[in-house]
Amino acid sequence: METREEREKETLLHVPVMVDEVLHYLEPCRGGVFVDGTLGGGGHARAILENLEPRLYVGIDRDEEALDVALQYLASFEDRIEVFHGLYSQVGEVLEELNLDGMDAFLLDLGLSSLQLEGEGRGFSFQKEEPLDMRMDRSQELTAAQVVNTYSQGDLERIFREYGEERWAKKIARNIVDTRRKFAITTTTALAQVVEWSIPKKFHPKKIHPATRVFQALRIEVNRELEELERGLEEGLELLRPKGRFLVISFHSLEDGIVKRAFREWEKRGLGEVITKKPVTPSAEEVERNIRSRSGKLRVFEKR
Repeated sequence: METREEREKETLLHVPVMVDEVLHYLEPCRGGVFVDGTLGGGGHARAILENLEPRLYVGIDRDEEALDVALQYLASFEDRIEVFHGLYSQVGEVLEELNLDGMDAFLLDLGLSSLQLEGEGRGFSFQKEEPLDMRMDRSQELTAAQVVNTYSQGDLERIFREYGEERWAKKIARNIVDTRRKFAITTTTALAQVVEWSIPKKFHPKKIHPATRVFQALRIEVNRELEELERGLEEGLELLRPKGRFLVISFHSLEDGIVKRAFREWEKRGLGEVITKKPVTPSAEEVERNIRSRSGKLRVFEKR
């Protein structure tokens, strides 16, 4: 029998964001080939498999640990799922391997999974002391520690400003470089402390930790997330069948801006229709249940 802690852990790992909204917008694709480019722990996958009866559900993720969890969580649907380790921009290669010429739905949930945030030694969070890692795919070489300790002051400033939208980027970058001359910054808490004392107390954000934006920026840099999103959007559009739907859930303005511009451009070119004229956001009830959903934005495009 499962212990209470085990049940709580399973719930934590598999809470999908805006699941009712995702099911609503995917309903026209019922029974088709669904591709989930960010399978994670399998939360959205399970809801879709239970409610929309896809004839095949293809899950892709760059995080091998997440794939292991998802395979266990989705074991009862093993006759209808295929799982691949890789980038969602490689969806074309995945479909080719399955001898498929297209897909009826493509879902991307760009948020960090609880598995990554809570997993031991992943280094995505400053809530506990861990090695500065932040790799979604642990087989890649570049880590957050390498970025922090080897990038020039100018590059660090650019990353924090562009990817984290951090107004104190220059001072934070300077203090990181000054600190690493004395000792390497190798843990999440050490970096968080440098960031915290770089920002004057009166300018500390009220709702988030002062290091939040810097950690976001580093994660984006380490995993090349914005480049991957741009490639994935173009690849996904090409492989969608007529009337196929492209759903993207993003969690910060940079990602949402890229998706918004791409969808509008596709509509302008006559390639289809933006179904969500404004982004869909979680209900107050969902945010209360799952605080991590609060910044989520869902956009939907249907191909002509």
